[in-house]
Amino acid sequence: MDGIGTAEVGALFGAAGVLLFLLADRRSLLLGGLAALGTGEALLVAPSVSGTVLAGLGIGGLAVLAAGATVFVRYPAVVTPVVLAAAPFRSPFEFDRDNRFFIAVAEQGELGRLLPLYAVLGAAALALAWRTARGAPVRALPRPLAIPAATFLALACVSLLWTVDPRAGIDVLEFFLLPFAILLGTVARAPFPSWMPRALAAIAIVLASIFAIIGLVEAATQRVLFGATAVDVSNSFRGFFRVTSLFRDPSIYGRHLVLALVVVIAALLLSRVDVRLAAGFAVLFGAALFFTYSQSSMAALFVAALALLIAAAPTRLRVSLAIAAVALVAVTAVAIAADVRDESTRRVTSGRSLRIEDAARAIADRPVAGAGIGGQPAASRRLADRFAGYRAFISHTTPLTVAAELGALGILLYAALLGGAAWTIDQVRRRNRALGLTLAAALLALFVHALTYAGFFEDPLTWFVLAVAASALASATVSERRSVA
Repeated sequence: MDGIGTAEVGALFGAAGVLLFLLADRRSLLLGGLAALGTGEALLVAPSVSGTVLAGLGIGGLAVLAAGATVFVRYPAVVTPVVLAAAPFRSPFEFDRDNRFFIAVAEQGELGRLLPLYAVLGAAALALAWRTARGAPVRALPRPLAIPAATFLALACVSLLWTVDPRAGIDVLEFFLLPFAILLGTVARAPFPSWMPRALAAIAIVLASIFAIIGLVEAATQRVLFGATAVDVSNSFRGFFRVTSLFRDPSIYGRHLVLALVVVIAALLLSRVDVRLAAGFAVLFGAALFFTYSQSSMAALFVAALALLIAAAPTRLRVSLAIAAVALVAVTAVAIAADVRDESTRRVTSGRSLRIEDAARAIADRPVAGAGIGGQPAASRRLADRFAGYRAFISHTTPLTVAAELGALGILLYAALLGGAAWTIDQVRRRNRALGLTLAAALLALFVHALTYAGFFEDPLTWFVLAVAASALASATVSERRSVA
């Protein structure tokens, strides 16, 4: 580390902000946390753009945020559904320090950052700050979830001080982790009326239907609307055509379809939807998922659907279903092993085993502190005995990425966060079985998907699921206290 610059100071403000904001149980801590997060975000962005551009973006952005905040102050319950509606959408713009005005139209049909979501989160944060300053009570997040989440995010921020790839680390913080800390803290503190689960399910299914129809049109026309260069190359040289719908990557598109299928399956198993309607959506989403050819998405769907089936089944059938599932997995594994016994591990795993080996070297090189936020690909590339592009060294496995970037402490906090999430969702399940099981299956699908495609902490839906669980639990706890009183 040569010294502490503006970005590093911004990361320290971000670390303080996430700790204060997510752990706040009184007005001064919440407002101080939001102020620190805003300062940290501004300092992370500041070195990238000129003062004139930054001022222009700030003035225009504040006008939009103020308008949205006015709505959220009056109707705070709509924060949660609006965040879900905005979460999947990426604009066709890119943010890059090499661009003259920082923002430019993305090239080659690629999509940029989550601009609609950032606007919604900024407005929601302003509305929360206004209500809090006006005397609204501060709702504390469940401690088993808030403590590991805040500590994990704070460690990620501080690790910018020693990251081997500062530019990548800044991108992760300013475009993902700090905004998603605001997502968790604002949605978790939003009201959770009785109509909320149905509204969220409807939004998820409507959005997935739009994505699925566009994806099926792409499959029929053999033309992708948005996509990375790797997708174009794959479609040109392989015997199948992968679609992306309104996303830049088939697996990210597949992840959204899987989450919608989880909602449909949970509603069907718990008798919350007509069988014919559920079957129609399942066919639509399943057909769309097929054309993603995303193995990670299909594995996530299998695990989440199986878990839902076991959890929703009568007690006497659960053991039988679990045994049958284990037997099915074992038979499948044996069949695959027999089919590929003459193939190399690298070929069978489509190169994933090589990425794992590269990440393992980075972990072994810095086992305690890690390579710093965003540093895993650069660290793996530096230690590798082969030459390839930057993207070829991305581990695509969240636990390995965490271990490589944040070291042993990062892995412990990652495990603690998963444990806190499981505890929170289980408390929701005890009070609302349908909502709890759906949230559990959604988080399980996201976790399994990220084992082979990463993007667990960089996906807003991960933090949204955690936030909804916290909000639902807080609302249920308040209702219980009122009923007792």
